[in-house]
Amino acid sequence: MNDKFKIILNGLFKENPTFVLLLGMCPTLGTTTSALNGMSMGLATTFVLIGSNIVISSLKNLIPDKVHIPAYIIVIAAFVTVLQMCMEAYTPELYSSLGLFIPLIVVNCIVLGRAEAFAAKHSVFDSALDGFGMGLGFTFALGLLGFVRELLGSGSILSMPIINEQYNMLLFVLAPGGFIVLGLLIALSNHIKNNTGKSTQKA
Repeated sequence: MNDKFKIILNGLFKENPTFVLLLGMCPTLGTTTSALNGMSMGLATTFVLIGSNIVISSLKNLIPDKVHIPAYIIVIAAFVTVLQMCMEAYTPELYSSLGLFIPLIVVNCIVLGRAEAFAAKHSVFDSALDGFGMGLGFTFALGLLGFVRELLGSGSILSMPIINEQYNMLLFVLAPGGFIVLGLLIALSNHIKNNTGKSTQKA
């Protein structure tokens, strides 16, 4: 398999930020009360991941080791500021819905972690692919979590009613429901990964 393609798949499966690395739990649980919010948060984080990875990889030889973490945070904060201003101007309802979680991307351990672990050690193109792959994995996880919580808790998908209101389970829209669904999805992810690994070994 092409090495560039492997970098993208790494973020989707092997090192999925949510289901495998268990990073970014605050926005994961806080923004996934609906599928739209979850996917939007994932896409917003993807934009910051790709942009900050490209810049940090470009400047990696110019940033002194003693100040590399503050420098990374400044780069990340710049992209978050651009994102925040654009969302506030063009998608005010979505921006209001996600609220504080947009500026909190600055301290999201997924973004800083990829800057430190990958972008600071690889080429610009590979770093962009890593940001895309990790962002894609994060978006998939948040979208799936939001889809399940919205369906069970509100009886709808993307705000379109699917299930009669009398069968809605409010628990899944609340924080405890988020933990329950996340735990079940992580268990499912581990089960699939373990079975896939055994099948590969037998083959």
